[in-house]
Amino acid sequence: MHGIIHLEEIRKSYYLGKHELQVLKGISLDILKNEYVALMGPSGSGKSTLMNLLGCLDTPSGGKYVLNGKDVSRMPDNDLAEVRNKEIGFVFQQFNLLPRLTAAENVSLPLVYSGINKKERHERAMEVLTRVKLDDRAHHKPNELSGGQAQRVAIARALINNPSIILADEPTGNLDSRTSYEIMDIVGKIHRDGNTVILVTHEEDISHYAHRVIRLRDGVIESDNINANPVTTTVSA
Repeated sequence: MHGIIHLEEIRKSYYLGKHELQVLKGISLDILKNEYVALMGPSGSGKSTLMNLLGCLDTPSGGKYVLNGKDVSRMPDNDLAEVRNKEIGFVFQQFNLLPRLTAAENVSLPLVYSGINKKERHERAMEVLTRVKLDDRAHHKPNELSGGQAQRVAIARALINNPSIILADEPTGNLDSRTSYEIMDIVGKIHRDGNTVILVTHEEDISHYAHRVIRLRDGVIESDNINANPVTTTVSA
Protein backbone atom coordinates (compact mmCIF):
# COMPACT_ATOMS: atom_id res chain seq x y z
CA MET A 1 0.00 0.00 0.00
CA HIS A 2 1.44 3.35 -1.06
CA GLY A 3 1.05 6.28 1.31
CA ILE A 4 0.49 9.97 0.85
CA ILE A 5 4.26 10.03 0.28
CA HIS A 6 5.99 7.26 -1.67
CA LEU A 7 9.75 7.41 -2.28
CA GLU A 8 11.62 4.85 -4.38
CA GLU A 9 15.42 4.84 -4.36
CA ILE A 10 15.66 8.63 -4.08
CA ARG A 11 19.16 9.94 -4.73
CA LYS A 12 20.48 13.48 -4.61
CA SER A 13 23.93 14.65 -5.63
CA TYR A 14 25.57 18.04 -5.88
CA TYR A 15 28.60 18.85 -7.99
CA LEU A 16 31.59 20.84 -6.83
CA GLY A 17 33.40 21.33 -10.12
CA LYS A 18 33.83 17.79 -11.43
CA HIS A 19 33.50 16.24 -7.98
CA GLU A 20 30.16 14.57 -7.20
CA LEU A 21 28.92 14.85 -3.62
CA GLN A 22 26.29 12.19 -2.90
CA VAL A 23 23.95 13.44 -0.19
CA LEU A 24 21.07 10.95 -0.47
CA LYS A 25 22.02 7.43 -1.53
CA GLY A 26 18.80 5.58 -2.32
CA ILE A 27 16.01 6.48 0.12
CA SER A 28 12.86 4.34 -0.09
CA LEU A 29 10.04 5.34 2.20
CA ASP A 30 6.25 5.42 2.57
CA ILE A 31 4.39 7.83 4.83
CA LEU A 32 0.67 7.19 5.25
CA LYS A 33 -2.11 9.74 5.53
CA ASN A 34 -2.42 11.16 9.09
CA GLU A 35 0.93 9.79 10.25
CA TYR A 36 3.04 11.90 12.61
CA VAL A 37 6.67 11.36 11.66
CA ALA A 38 9.92 12.83 13.00
CA LEU A 39 12.95 12.98 10.69
CA MET A 40 16.20 13.00 12.61
CA GLY A 41 19.90 12.80 11.92
CA PRO A 42 23.20 14.52 12.68
CA SER A 43 24.56 17.38 10.58
CA GLY A 44 25.50 16.00 7.16
CA SER A 45 23.08 13.06 7.42
CA GLY A 46 20.94 14.32 4.53
CA LYS A 47 17.82 15.17 6.54
CA SER A 48 17.68 18.80 5.32
CA THR A 49 18.10 17.66 1.72
CA LEU A 50 15.37 15.06 2.20
CA MET A 51 13.10 17.70 3.74
CA ASN A 52 13.64 19.96 0.71
CA LEU A 53 12.72 17.09 -1.61
CA LEU A 54 9.64 16.13 0.43
CA GLY A 55 8.55 19.78 0.38
CA CYS A 56 9.04 20.04 -3.41
CA LEU A 57 11.63 22.77 -2.87
CA ASP A 58 14.11 20.65 -4.85
CA THR A 59 14.02 17.66 -7.21
CA PRO A 60 15.92 14.38 -6.87
CA SER A 61 18.88 13.38 -9.04
CA GLY A 62 17.40 9.91 -9.33
CA GLY A 63 14.54 7.78 -8.09
CA LYS A 64 10.81 8.42 -7.85
CA TYR A 65 8.70 10.63 -5.57
CA VAL A 66 4.91 10.25 -5.63
CA LEU A 67 3.04 12.83 -3.53
CA ASN A 68 -0.68 12.26 -3.02
CA GLY A 69 -0.89 10.25 -6.24
CA LYS A 70 1.22 12.64 -8.37
CA ASP A 71 4.73 11.83 -9.57
CA VAL A 72 6.58 15.05 -8.69
CA SER A 73 10.08 13.68 -9.34
CA ARG A 74 10.52 15.39 -12.71
CA MET A 75 7.91 18.12 -12.61
CA PRO A 76 8.82 21.51 -14.10
CA ASP A 77 9.28 24.34 -11.58
CA ASN A 78 5.92 26.03 -12.29
CA ASP A 79 3.97 22.81 -11.68
CA LEU A 80 6.06 22.08 -8.60
CA ALA A 81 5.25 25.53 -7.18
CA GLU A 82 1.53 24.82 -7.62
CA VAL A 83 1.87 21.45 -5.87
CA ARG A 84 3.77 23.13 -3.01
CA ASN A 85 1.07 25.76 -2.54
CA LYS A 86 -1.80 23.25 -2.54
CA GLU A 87 -0.35 20.16 -0.89
CA ILE A 88 2.23 21.33 1.66
CA GLY A 89 2.09 23.69 4.62
CA PHE A 90 5.53 24.80 5.80
CA VAL A 91 6.52 25.79 9.34
CA PHE A 92 10.10 27.07 9.67
CA GLN A 93 12.40 27.73 12.62
CA GLN A 94 12.74 31.40 11.62
CA PHE A 95 8.94 31.94 11.26
CA ASN A 96 9.48 33.80 7.90
CA LEU A 97 6.75 36.37 8.55
CA LEU A 98 6.62 39.63 6.57
CA PRO A 99 7.22 42.45 9.07
CA ARG A 100 4.86 45.03 7.51
CA LEU A 101 1.86 42.70 7.40
CA THR A 102 -0.47 41.88 10.30
CA ALA A 103 -0.82 38.34 11.60
CA ALA A 104 -4.02 37.86 9.57
CA GLU A 105 -2.37 39.25 6.41
CA ASN A 106 0.65 36.97 6.86
CA VAL A 107 -1.63 33.98 7.33
CA SER A 108 -3.72 34.75 4.24
CA LEU A 109 -0.71 35.35 1.97
CA PRO A 110 -0.78 31.88 0.29
CA LEU A 111 -4.39 32.55 -0.73
CA VAL A 112 -3.32 35.63 -2.72
CA TYR A 113 -1.47 33.30 -5.09
CA SER A 114 -4.61 31.15 -5.37
CA GLY A 115 -6.72 34.10 -6.56
CA ILE A 116 -9.03 34.14 -3.52
CA ASN A 117 -10.80 37.47 -2.89
CA LYS A 118 -9.88 39.65 0.08
CA LYS A 119 -13.03 39.00 2.14
CA GLU A 120 -12.69 35.22 1.89
CA ARG A 121 -8.95 35.44 2.59
CA HIS A 122 -9.66 37.31 5.84
CA GLU A 123 -12.41 34.91 6.90
CA ARG A 124 -10.22 31.86 6.32
CA ALA A 125 -7.28 33.53 8.08
CA MET A 126 -9.43 34.16 11.15
CA GLU A 127 -10.59 30.53 11.14
CA VAL A 128 -7.06 29.15 11.27
CA LEU A 129 -5.88 31.79 13.75
CA THR A 130 -8.71 30.61 16.00
CA ARG A 131 -7.45 27.02 15.62
CA VAL A 132 -4.05 28.09 17.01
CA LYS A 133 -5.68 30.30 19.69
CA LEU A 134 -4.37 33.56 18.28
CA ASP A 135 -7.46 35.23 16.81
CA ASP A 136 -7.08 38.00 19.43
CA ARG A 137 -3.72 38.95 17.86
CA ALA A 138 -4.97 39.01 14.25
CA HIS A 139 -4.19 42.72 13.73
CA HIS A 140 -0.79 42.71 15.42
CA LYS A 141 2.42 42.85 13.37
CA PRO A 142 5.27 40.37 13.94
CA ASN A 143 7.29 42.82 16.09
CA GLU A 144 4.30 43.01 18.45
CA LEU A 145 4.23 39.23 18.99
CA SER A 146 6.26 36.93 21.22
CA GLY A 147 8.31 34.15 19.61
CA GLY A 148 5.64 31.59 20.46
CA GLN A 149 2.88 33.79 19.04
CA ALA A 150 4.89 34.36 15.84
CA GLN A 151 5.29 30.61 15.43
CA ARG A 152 1.54 30.16 15.90
CA VAL A 153 0.99 32.64 13.08
CA ALA A 154 3.40 30.60 10.94
CA ILE A 155 1.46 27.41 11.80
CA ALA A 156 -1.84 29.12 10.91
CA ARG A 157 -0.33 30.19 7.57
CA ALA A 158 0.72 26.58 6.95
CA LEU A 159 -2.88 25.45 7.52
CA ILE A 160 -4.60 28.07 5.35
CA ASN A 161 -4.79 25.99 2.15
CA ASN A 162 -5.91 22.79 3.90
CA PRO A 163 -2.70 21.05 2.80
CA SER A 164 -2.16 17.29 2.65
CA ILE A 165 1.02 17.58 4.71
CA ILE A 166 2.40 19.90 7.39
CA LEU A 167 6.20 20.00 7.10
CA ALA A 168 7.76 21.53 10.22
CA ASP A 169 11.50 22.24 10.11
CA GLU A 170 12.90 22.68 13.65
CA PRO A 171 9.69 24.53 14.68
CA THR A 172 10.86 24.99 18.27
CA GLY A 173 14.49 25.83 17.50
CA ASN A 174 14.19 29.51 18.47
CA LEU A 175 11.86 29.05 21.45
CA ASP A 176 12.32 28.48 25.18
CA SER A 177 11.28 25.16 26.70
CA ARG A 178 7.83 26.15 27.91
CA THR A 179 6.92 27.82 24.62
CA SER A 180 8.30 24.80 22.73
CA TYR A 181 5.90 22.52 24.63
CA GLU A 182 3.00 24.86 23.82
CA ILE A 183 3.87 24.79 20.11
CA MET A 184 4.17 20.99 20.16
CA ASP A 185 0.73 20.79 21.80
CA ILE A 186 -0.67 22.75 18.86
CA VAL A 187 1.15 20.54 16.33
CA GLY A 188 -0.28 17.49 18.12
CA LYS A 189 -3.79 18.90 17.88
CA ILE A 190 -3.30 19.54 14.15
CA HIS A 191 -2.33 15.89 13.77
CA ARG A 192 -5.37 14.75 15.76
CA ASP A 193 -7.54 16.91 13.50
CA GLY A 194 -6.45 14.74 10.57
CA ASN A 195 -3.30 16.31 9.11
CA THR A 196 -0.19 14.35 8.15
CA VAL A 197 2.73 15.90 10.07
CA ILE A 198 6.43 15.56 9.23
CA LEU A 199 8.66 17.08 11.87
CA VAL A 200 12.36 17.69 11.16
CA THR A 201 14.29 18.02 14.40
CA HIS A 202 17.62 17.30 16.05
CA GLU A 203 16.09 17.45 19.55
CA GLU A 204 15.34 14.06 21.09
CA ASP A 205 12.68 15.42 23.46
CA ILE A 206 10.80 16.99 20.54
CA SER A 207 10.97 13.75 18.53
CA HIS A 208 9.10 12.00 21.37
CA TYR A 209 5.89 13.71 20.24
CA ALA A 210 5.97 11.87 16.91
CA HIS A 211 4.43 8.42 16.47
CA ARG A 212 7.22 7.28 14.13
CA VAL A 213 10.90 8.28 14.14
CA ILE A 214 13.07 7.95 11.02
CA ARG A 215 16.80 8.45 11.53
CA LEU A 216 19.19 9.25 8.70
CA ARG A 217 22.95 8.87 8.65
CA ASP A 218 25.32 9.39 5.72
CA GLY A 219 22.49 9.69 3.21
CA VAL A 220 20.65 6.47 4.07
CA ILE A 221 17.91 5.49 6.53
CA GLU A 222 19.63 4.17 9.64
CA SER A 223 16.42 3.25 11.48
CA ASP A 224 12.64 3.60 11.13
CA ASN A 225 10.79 2.90 14.38
CA ILE A 226 7.31 3.28 15.79
CA ASN A 227 7.19 5.30 19.01
CA ALA A 228 5.09 3.18 21.36
CA ASN A 229 4.44 6.00 23.85
CA PRO A 230 4.37 9.38 22.11
CA VAL A 231 4.00 12.48 24.29
CA THR A 232 0.39 13.65 24.06
CA THR A 233 -0.02 16.20 26.87
CA THR A 234 2.15 19.01 28.16
CA VAL A 235 1.47 22.47 29.55
CA SER A 236 -1.76 24.16 28.52
CA ALA A 237 -1.28 26.15 25.32
